[in-house]
Amino acid sequence: MSSSVPLPTPHGTALPPYPPAERLDLVEDLHGRRVADPYRWLEDPHDPRTQAWSDAQDALYAAYRARLVHRDPAGDGPTPGAPADGALSTARLTARLRELLGAGFVGTPAWRGERRFFSRRSGDQEHAVVVVAEPGPDGGTVERVLLDPVALDPAGTTTLDAWQPSKEGDLLAYQVSSGGTEESVLHVLDVATGALVDGPIDRARYSPVAWLPGGEAFYYVRRLPPEELPEGEQQYHRRVWLHRLGTDAAQDVEVFGAGLDRTSYYGVTVSRDGRWLVVSASAGTAPRSDVWIADLTAGVEAPELVPVVVGVDAQTHAWVGRDGRLYLHTDLDAPRGRVAVTDPTSPGVPHWRTLLAEDPEAVLEDVAFTDAGGGPGDVVEPELLVAAWRRHAVSEVTLHDPRTGERLPGDDGTLVLPGLGSIGGLATRPEGGPELWFSYTDHTTVSTVHRFDARTRTTSVWAAPPGLLADLPDVRVQQLATPSADGTTVRAFVVARADALDADGRPLAPAPTILYGYGGFQISLDPAYSATTLAWVEAGGVYVVTNLRGGGEEGEEWHRSGMRGAKQNVFDDFHAVGERLVADGWTTPDRLACWGGSNGGLLVGAALTQRPDLFAAVVCSAPLLDMVRYQRFGLGVTWTEEYGDADNPRELDWLLGYSPYHRVTHGTAYPATLFTVFEGDSRVDPLHARKLAAALQAATSADPEAAPVLVRRETGVGHGGRALSRTVGLTVEQLQFVADRTGLRAAGGER
Repeated sequence: MSSSVPLPTPHGTALPPYPPAERLDLVEDLHGRRVADPYRWLEDPHDPRTQAWSDAQDALYAAYRARLVHRDPAGDGPTPGAPADGALSTARLTARLRELLGAGFVGTPAWRGERRFFSRRSGDQEHAVVVVAEPGPDGGTVERVLLDPVALDPAGTTTLDAWQPSKEGDLLAYQVSSGGTEESVLHVLDVATGALVDGPIDRARYSPVAWLPGGEAFYYVRRLPPEELPEGEQQYHRRVWLHRLGTDAAQDVEVFGAGLDRTSYYGVTVSRDGRWLVVSASAGTAPRSDVWIADLTAGVEAPELVPVVVGVDAQTHAWVGRDGRLYLHTDLDAPRGRVAVTDPTSPGVPHWRTLLAEDPEAVLEDVAFTDAGGGPGDVVEPELLVAAWRRHAVSEVTLHDPRTGERLPGDDGTLVLPGLGSIGGLATRPEGGPELWFSYTDHTTVSTVHRFDARTRTTSVWAAPPGLLADLPDVRVQQLATPSADGTTVRAFVVARADALDADGRPLAPAPTILYGYGGFQISLDPAYSATTLAWVEAGGVYVVTNLRGGGEEGEEWHRSGMRGAKQNVFDDFHAVGERLVADGWTTPDRLACWGGSNGGLLVGAALTQRPDLFAAVVCSAPLLDMVRYQRFGLGVTWTEEYGDADNPRELDWLLGYSPYHRVTHGTAYPATLFTVFEGDSRVDPLHARKLAAALQAATSADPEAAPVLVRRETGVGHGGRALSRTVGLTVEQLQFVADRTGLRAAGGER
């Protein structure tokens, strides 16, 4: 539903007309279904017509932005007459977001002997850096930056994708990519000197690194050379390789992967003592994984990989502990997760013994063991099992007997957290010991690292972000629960200013509201600190984060009830939360916006085409929108287990049932929509946004002055990580668009 108040225009000027887009009379017969594709030509970014259309969309968006800037010509505060405390001018909002991000970030430590490695970003740094802390000459600890993406590329377009210290901590393998492509290149540096000692090794996208003791070699994952692959398959065909430092990567030994699905992703780990190699494989993003184990005492170049769990419809993560046992975190016969244990010499499922049983109401997220510690070859028996759970998206940590799995009695069985938030990264020293580290965050708490001492059962803040924490607005967070179309209970976190609520936590009046969601790939939207959320709420809005089916908030069954033929459940859940917000007085349809990116872009694309009456504005970022042809581009073919395969007639029907591009109806009043796309995106091709934008611009009956359909293009970035300034710039423009369309004071002016 478009906003009832049109955007004020400077000097009576209007936006330029929508760029012309030829509508082809292209209708294909797909398994007996007549499927129209009038804007297929927009798939080709090199077509002069596409380039001209994109340039015209840039000009249209620039004209829209110019109008917002006109309403705040000084760019440094509200225009005369606007309340000084709520204006969302570009300069003011940029400054506030930087303040809210000013604390920076610090990650949990990766210990290697006396050295510890961690990520850190100060408040003004464009990218996080890798820091090593080690004993100094005076007995204290000395920290130094080991790896800085900006030092590698002052332009800030290089991102650090992953890093892994060797077992001894004297070498660091790391992967970087540039321009948002996520095409990781692997290097190795000497920790003591910072000098490069190996690399570059290309085609290492999404590659784990598993070091062998001594640091002379490691296992990793790399795609086959493109010249050996069929056209269009260069992004696939990964293998597990053994690389010896100082040798040409072309001479690496292929260890595993031949004959498996071309879309397979691999995990690889080596036990601390170097004896056991564990390899996992999953076809694309399918919620299934196969696991093998090999005893490396027989040789590292041709390990005999023995099946642990293969061909079973379940996900399993396996590792060999310091006690020499094989542990398995699995959802086999336990959709919410359990931990099993066996001897690595008898790894098959029949030999598994359940150590930590499934909780029928909470999802098992992670486990770790504390013990007395020992040397590299020592067998160290665990003394405490620490388990992290998610209950309706909120984290809990429990303590258990490591032999029986039984929870310790009373208060001894609970690790008390600072609040209703989420934790991550249960980390211990590789050699063991009584200490454990984890991160904690919630909607108003920046991520901090906590240390748990199993000897004293005490927890303390161990590391906080290095920057200054901004003064935070006084906000309240509550969890809403509402039935979806089929009666399933769906939950959402509602964040609002305290002074906008009555004594019972109910809204005093409807407010401009952002409804955010994802709903896919078993990804959970847990409580987390967000500068975007706080800036919006501080300005007088309400921000709502939904926990939809398709995510991982309630386990694997929750995920599967929102994938493939059940994908419509995700959209129904989203609509149900939006309707509940209206019914409870939080907002109204002309003040409600929806926002999502990637799979969440598909979510809001479905929302705007299925329920245009419910929303005033849509922010659709890096989206999937043409679900008939999605698997032909980017990494789409790896997602057919999540969405369905359009080459299968039955599954094509699923996709056609909700594909936003195919749901556009001429003469419908569609809400104002901002597509944000990134030209370096190699996961989700920007063609999806181009095609739906053209279709909406041609079909909508809404006044383009009141409900414009706009495209914001950005070069030099992709689907994943980006520099801080780029993040802030994008967020400012997205928030201003939503504020402008929902009635919140925007760009220094009032509606």
